[in-house]
Amino acid sequence: MSIVKEFKEFAVKGNAIDMAVGIVVGAAFTKIVSSLVSDIIMPPIGLLLGGVDFKDLKLTMKAATATDPAVTLNYGLFINTLIDFLIVAFAIFMVVKTLNTLKRK
Repeated sequence: MSIVKEFKEFAVKGNAIDMAVGIVVGAAFTKIVSSLVSDIIMPPIGLLLGGVDFKDLKLTMKAATATDPAVTLNYGLFINTLIDFLIVAFAIFMVVKTLNTLKRK
């Protein structure tokens, strides 16, 4: 069987199409969750912590010079990304849990 024929059979199967749709929806969902965290969740948390903007939280390892930019450890951005991940992971967990419950019934 030629590679082109094998690829054609793979590409038109439902599993490959479902996977492609899942990837596109997942990418869109990730953008929504990132916006939720950055624009909705983190501002009130920052306000409660004394007006902190998590995007600005960083540790300067080397100060900027006239020719070189500063070297910083951006732990605030990491906190935002970590919360993004936790929300996405929890949402996926809930979907898988629901699907497993439906399969058992």
